[in-house]
Amino acid sequence: MEIDLPDVLAEVTAQFERYERALVANDVAVLDELFRNDPRTLRYGIAENLYGYEAIMAFRAARSPVGLMRRTDKTVITTYGRDTAVASTLFYRDNAPGRVGRQMQTWVRFPEGWKIVAAHVSVIDVSESSKQADQKT
Repeated sequence: MEIDLPDVLAEVTAQFERYERALVANDVAVLDELFRNDPRTLRYGIAENLYGYEAIMAFRAARSPVGLMRRTDKTVITTYGRDTAVASTLFYRDNAPGRVGRQMQTWVRFPEGWKIVAAHVSVIDVSESSKQADQKT
């Protein structure tokens, strides 16, 4: 299996960046488009466990558009072959000082394009993140 084929990596990176733009702009139509329309698609959020595309759509439709701006850091996108990728990033929000968010997405290429089939979002204290980094060195 070939990892990080340049053309595939560029495609997934473009979709990941499109997701980020849609997220901070609360462009629900694009966010819905990027998740796979399937009952097996899931998203574990900060305060919710969403099973199935319909649940994810309902969450997005009800979510407040306030305070969505964020900056990302240490984004890692890895592709496996031509049809699978994992995107991981840290994120920071001005309205949550002292906290670091973590996001992972599994992307799969389908005939209709790249879709997120699984996502996980969590938040921890920056001090916890620093402790864990210190333990690795």
